Amino acid sequence: MHVPLIFARDVAPWIERFARVGFAAKALLYMTVGALAALAALGQGGSAATDQHRAMQWILRAPTGRVLLGVVAIGLVGYAVWRIVEGISDPEGHGRSAKGIALRVRSVVTGLIHGALAISAGRLVLGQRSDGSGSREAQHWTARALATPGGTVLVMLIAGAFVAYGAYQLYCAYDAKLSKKLSFGSLSSPTRTVVIGISRVGIAARGIVFGMIGVLLFRAANDGNPRQAGGVARSLAELFQWGTGPFVGIAVGLVAYGAYQLLNARYLRIDVD
Repeated sequence: MHVPLIFARDVAPWIERFARVGFAAKALLYMTVGALAALAALGQGGSAATDQHRAMQWILRAPTGRVLLGVVAIGLVGYAVWRIVEGISDPEGHGRSAKGIALRVRSVVTGLIHGALAISAGRLVLGQRSDGSGSREAQHWTARALATPGGTVLVMLIAGAFVAYGAYQLYCAYDAKLSKKLSFGSLSSPTRTVVIGISRVGIAARGIVFGMIGVLLFRAANDGNPRQAGGVARSLAELFQWGTGPFVGIAVGLVAYGAYQLLNARYLRIDVD
């Protein structure tokens, strides 16, 4: 079965290095998002409705934050380029079947999304104001879609795609054989079991968050109200209604997803000519 880890064959060495830095950048962002959400839920300040943009702002305020955020921006650029190249060149040989095209399109879209995140990070590093918010962007594009003929159906289809992706992530968390996709080297068998377990928790938590984004989009389409749409921040705000305990579990799961990205940065097999 296919799992959300990717073998990139015949990749230029510089792209491989950037890709690994990109995984590390994603790890830092997700760990920050999860930590901020958990602290807010426990009454330690801040808002449970946080996302990657707010995580960037928090990183910028940390000691040497501008340098660290600059590294994050560079890493995200590298990751974006890698995913776009992967989608275009099809190193895994997905082909032109419906599934293969869908996987390649997903790679390109993922690259574009992370390219936009890299721009937001770069603007903050340069001292420029960044009003980027996943939820505001989701509402903006949902409003534009709903204003077009057939827009309601389109938004519902996109909502269904998010829900399906969230369900797929939950399935992968349960069934994915991650040890076959990572080169663990000298790690002992008990250590591998632990890190794979942490990865499963992280993948499941992210699946729940993305599934809720789909639910929000469906509500927006059904009610004709784009303000009901949202990104990660709005999804977390909605999930907070489940109660402090479950929400903290999801937030900690996002930290675990960050750890999973660190595993990708270190152990993902990326074969280079």
